[in-house]
Amino acid sequence: MILAKSLVKSFGTFSAVDGIDLQVQKGECFGLLGPNGAGKSTFISMTYGTVQRSRGELSVFGYDPKTDSREIKKRMGVVTQENALDESLSVFENMMIYGAFIGLPKSERKSRIDELLEYMNLAHKKEALIQTLSGGMKRRLVFVRALLGKPELLILDEPTTGLDPAVRHLLWGKVKELHQAGTTIVLTTHYMHEAEVLCDRLVILNRGKIVADGSPQQMIQQHTPGFVGIFKPEDKTHVEKIVANEKNLNFHEDTSGLYLRAPDLNQLATLHSNHGLQPLQIRPSNLEDVFLKLTGQELSVDA
Repeated sequence: MILAKSLVKSFGTFSAVDGIDLQVQKGECFGLLGPNGAGKSTFISMTYGTVQRSRGELSVFGYDPKTDSREIKKRMGVVTQENALDESLSVFENMMIYGAFIGLPKSERKSRIDELLEYMNLAHKKEALIQTLSGGMKRRLVFVRALLGKPELLILDEPTTGLDPAVRHLLWGKVKELHQAGTTIVLTTHYMHEAEVLCDRLVILNRGKIVADGSPQQMIQQHTPGFVGIFKPEDKTHVEKIVANEKNLNFHEDTSGLYLRAPDLNQLATLHSNHGLQPLQIRPSNLEDVFLKLTGQELSVDA
């Protein structure tokens, strides 16, 4: 579906995308993760031709976005970061205008819109003005818009940012349904759990370069295997003494608390009996731990 080789996008002396190689296979849900400024949005913009690459190769459906962006857009749907809906028009009017814009035959527009409004639990808001919708409803409507043309490739650019957990989980369910139906999906997100739940495979970008590639579980096993214990900030001095004398314990502190990672659950479970420390929580390592390590905010500088 998407093939990039030695892909570069420079703005003056700054390389937003710096020589990346990646391939998105037909039918997979592919994640593109990274901190702000890592190059995610620049890469996405290059796939549908709104940003032109500086060097390297890029193809989507076998087409070059530089010369064939119109052909690519016919087969692609995009859930953008911004809703970009006309607040003065109704839900139905917005979708009818977009359907005409993408060339959806007039005879099919109404039925397709009705079908997707039902699918996204928005049928009861068909005649409502956009300005009366909640944030979650607007987000679901952007999904409707992206799906109007029955895309083979669906780009989800931070699709659930700012949404409450109930709406986020509803959208996760819809994404899974689309994936199971054969739609190829590319997801960018700042929610690591979202990527773990939805993605078959993903890459982590940092400063324009790919720093990890694989399934979520492969990344966890490779970069942050084991378990994490979370402790109260007032335990810091005690924790630091333990880390100095215990092997394989990695320590990280941030504003939310103290974190210890160990390859073995027993090392964390026995901290109370051996040292009088009571963890607030013990959990398996997850994709967020991988992300923090590979983007420079790790549990330990030498882990």
